[in-house]
Amino acid sequence: MTTGKSRAELTQIADDALRSQPGCETASVPAVRGLPNIREGRNWEIPNVVLGDSLISDVDRAVITVHRRLGRKYHLLGDQ
Repeated sequence: MTTGKSRAELTQIADDALRSQPGCETASVPAVRGLPNIREGRNWEIPNVVLGDSLISDVDRAVITVHRRLGRKYHLLGDQ
């Protein structure tokens, strides 16, 4: 069972989680996006990341890790 979050809440959680990953201190998640036609489970994605001074390889690895970990905990509420 996952916990529902608003787009703003989930974006902040994803941004904090990404910045806590090694080498990603300057990266940021500007927004998460809902996936169409998915009503249960991981119904959102991280479509874009601002790199800052982080290396793209560090950010790629971190986004996959963060999305997988947070997708097990949170879902995007409603038609957001």
